[in-house]
Amino acid sequence: MSAESFEKNSIGWQLSQLQKRSQEWWELQSQQLANNIDDIPGVNWNWLDGEFVELIFKVLFWLIFALLLLWGIGKLIVFLNQYFTIKNRPKNILKHNKKIAKNLKVSTWLTKANEFKQIGNFTDACLCLYMAMLQTLHDRNIAIHQFSRTDGEYLKLIQKLPQSQPYQTLLMTHQRLCFSKTKATNSLFEECYRAYQEIETQKI
Repeated sequence: MSAESFEKNSIGWQLSQLQKRSQEWWELQSQQLANNIDDIPGVNWNWLDGEFVELIFKVLFWLIFALLLLWGIGKLIVFLNQYFTIKNRPKNILKHNKKIAKNLKVSTWLTKANEFKQIGNFTDACLCLYMAMLQTLHDRNIAIHQFSRTDGEYLKLIQKLPQSQPYQTLLMTHQRLCFSKTKATNSLFEECYRAYQEIETQKI
């Protein structure tokens, strides 16, 4: 690629051409306006295509460009912040909760779930029910604690159970809360709580 071709493909050159074309358009419009109203006595419209107007046009052009650039950067920052928050969040929650799961009884997780519900923290309340389910699976020797085990692996294990639907409810809720922007509500907590009650009454 020649130096001239590269120059014509650069952003600076493209912006320069855009400014030039915009300025030419402005000069054409101002000239037409001046021609149309040239007959008005006592009014001089020559300033429309003067150096002062050209300066104002350049300032406005770059000001608008700068504002659009700042707006784009702002949108990009918000997007990247949301992306990395969602990306890092489940790893931290999953790693922390599974490591302490073996040290807490099912009754403790249920107590914590109710405590979080009372203060309106339905997300953590649902996650505690999820952890109670994992502890139940461990206590029943269905799925012994393995910190590296994923929800997908748990889903495969529970498929062998006679009634797997309540387990699926809690696992899928965990997925939604940790890997998306879903916000837990009281109705979602009640759904998860009913699912855990079904698990608790199952005889395996």
